[in-house]
Amino acid sequence: MKITVVQPKELGSAELDTWRRLLRESTDLISPFLCPEFTIIVGRLRSDVRVAVIEDAGDIVGFFPFQRHPFGVGKPVGAGLTDAQGMILARDLELDVNELLQACGLSVWEFDHLLPDQFPGHHASRHPSPIMDLRDGYEAYADTIKRESGKTYRTTQYKTRKIARDHGVLHHDYGTRDLAALRTLIGWKSEQYRRTGRTDRFAHPWIVQLVEDLFHTRTPTFAGVLDMLWVDDRPVAGHFGLRSDTVLAGWFPAYDTAFAVYSPGLIQHLAMAREAAERGIRVIDMGRGEKEYKEKLKNGQWQVAEGRLARPTVGAGLHWLLRAPVRGARRTVLASPSLRVPADRMLKTYGRLRSRLSSTVHDRASSSR
Repeated sequence: MKITVVQPKELGSAELDTWRRLLRESTDLISPFLCPEFTIIVGRLRSDVRVAVIEDAGDIVGFFPFQRHPFGVGKPVGAGLTDAQGMILARDLELDVNELLQACGLSVWEFDHLLPDQFPGHHASRHPSPIMDLRDGYEAYADTIKRESGKTYRTTQYKTRKIARDHGVLHHDYGTRDLAALRTLIGWKSEQYRRTGRTDRFAHPWIVQLVEDLFHTRTPTFAGVLDMLWVDDRPVAGHFGLRSDTVLAGWFPAYDTAFAVYSPGLIQHLAMAREAAERGIRVIDMGRGEKEYKEKLKNGQWQVAEGRLARPTVGAGLHWLLRAPVRGARRTVLASPSLRVPADRMLKTYGRLRSRLSSTVHDRASSSR
């Protein structure tokens, strides 16, 4: 077996076609995070992105996209942003983990959203990833939600009518090309991160650029999709995600908090699901995470795995000593509502205090000018 490590931009059209073919042969529900376009676009913005091209008897049988961090630590491309991770491999291909990692110059490769059928012996834990299953059409999906989350569905329909009565004509736009609307959504999401005590991903310029680059990307099998809900000419909720030809990956949902009483995010998601189903999307993957809106909207779930591949090296041992306690504590908190709810409340309190402090500093700076 031959393993060659290259930058994404070095992959030729024949290699990209093979990547897509291997994906298609493995499943008919392809996450856009596993498409070659995602790796290529991230690779334009980050110098640490690499792809291991795996050959057997002269034929390409797999691709391993990864980011190479210091000290021989590898992570999935776009780690921290992606809801599906993995290698693109021919069926029944058996890889020697030590050989693969050594060829890539890695001591360890850690993952938290790995496809569940890959390297099962290296999984530390598995987690549900809620989905909106549209394979039988939107109406079948809606019937399931009416049956299993009837109160949520009825309330959302009522609020849809109420927001229109109170504020104007409600308008939904799937796949809009409005860049200003995308930037409005990014602003909402950035504020949400700060308000809830989370790390603001959009404080990193490369992530903002990544989203805008993906927004401008459109092919039959891969695209960035901006979905917006408007009242008259005012945006009230939206979502930016990625799609293959069969799967829409939930990524960045947000809304204008001035309209929070109307649950605009739920209104937007149901409208998005209807339009997506009509355009051939069979599953909306909302991603791993305990979120109330996901529980209300899901009618199924996938599994993703957390763990690592490692060689018996000093670097891998140090990595385990540093990371295992943190990951173990995080899994314990997320698995227990009695711990998760107080932790989430504490983060939100921290977010409010941080916002107040930031406003106070800004006001004092403005008054001193």
